[in-house]
Amino acid sequence: MNSTRFLYSNGVVSYSDVPPVATFLESLPGAYTTTRTHENGTTLLFWERHLKRLSSSARILVNSSPHLIFKANKINPSFSPPVSIISSLKWETRIRSLVSNSLNHVLPIALEERSNGEELAVTALVSGDLEKLKAMENVANYDDGVFQFFDVHLHIGSYVPPVFGIEENGAHLALVGRGRDFSDAKYSDWVRLRKPLEKLRPHSVTELLLSNDGDRILEGCITNFFVICQMDKSGAEGQYLNDYDNAYSVEVQTAPISDGVLPGVIRQLVIEICHIKGIPVREVAPSWEKHQLWEEAFVTNSLRVLQHVETIKVPHPWESLESKCLEGISWIEKKFQGPGIMTKIIQKEMMERASREGHWLKESV
Repeated sequence: MNSTRFLYSNGVVSYSDVPPVATFLESLPGAYTTTRTHENGTTLLFWERHLKRLSSSARILVNSSPHLIFKANKINPSFSPPVSIISSLKWETRIRSLVSNSLNHVLPIALEERSNGEELAVTALVSGDLEKLKAMENVANYDDGVFQFFDVHLHIGSYVPPVFGIEENGAHLALVGRGRDFSDAKYSDWVRLRKPLEKLRPHSVTELLLSNDGDRILEGCITNFFVICQMDKSGAEGQYLNDYDNAYSVEVQTAPISDGVLPGVIRQLVIEICHIKGIPVREVAPSWEKHQLWEEAFVTNSLRVLQHVETIKVPHPWESLESKCLEGISWIEKKFQGPGIMTKIIQKEMMERASREGHWLKESV
C-alpha cells in the first residue's frame, strides 16, 4: 500500500493529503480507539471490545468532560448534556452502529489497496459537533436525537506488526513524567498533552513511562506496563485476582485502573489470560524500589499487542526531571534477557484469543 492512508469523515472518503494518525487526532477532539487487522487482513483484532470501550469513552466524556469531545473554542461554560444523553439505553448500540456503518464504507477500499502481507491500523474517532447540538430542539423527545450531533471519523493506514521475541523488536523504556490527570476514557487530546515528555526521551528509547512519585510505575504513554516479579507475599494477602494455590514463584503486576491508568483492551485480556492459566496476578503498580525482583517485563497496546521489554531507564534522582532538560538527567538502567517464559506463555495465549475473537471482515464489509 506504500504507506497510503485513508480517511472517512461524515460520508466522504479521502485518499490524498491524509495526515499521519497522530496529526489527525490532534486536529479533532473526541473519544477514540485504535486496533488493526490480523491474519493478512482477514479480521479486526478484538473489535467488539474496542467498540464497547469507544462507546464507554464517548459517554464518559459527554457526562463529565464535554470539552474533550466538543471543540474547546466553541464550548459554552454553562453547557451540560441533556439527561437523555446520559441515560439513553440505546447508547452503546447506536455508537456501534455509527462506527460500523462508517467502517463498512472505507475498509473495503483500504483492503483492496493494501499490499499482500500488510496489515491495516484502524483508528475510529467519535467527535461532538456543538453547533448541531445547539440547532436541535427538545433533544430528549427524539428517540435517536442524542446521536445526531456526533461526527464519526475513521483513519486507516498500513501497519507491519513486529515479530514477537526477536531482540531488536523489544521495547526500551524510560520513566519521564507524571500520570494522566484523566484516564477514565481514551480521548484524542492526550496526543497533545503528552508531547512535552518527548523532550526527555533518551536515545533509542521506544516508549515513555509515567509515575506520580518516581517509584510506582503506572503505564506508558501509549501502552500498559506489566512486570513478572518474584513473589513477595508481604502485604499481598488477599490481593490476588484468582484463587489458585500458588504453583508459581512469580506473579504478574500491573497498576490498577484506580491509580489513573487507561483501561486498555489488551491489558484486560492479559488479566483474563492469567486467571485462566492460573498465573498469580495483582493489580498493583510495580515498584521500582523492588526492581531487583523483576524477572521479565512487557508492554501492551492494540497495535503491538504484547511486546517484551529489553531495558528500563529511571532518572536518579526523580526530581531531576524538573529541569526539563535531557542533558541534566542521570539514569539507572534495568536490563532483561529477551522475552522470558511467562511472557511467552501469555503472548501465545493472547494470539490464540486474537484468532478466536477476531471480527471476520469478509462477511461484514
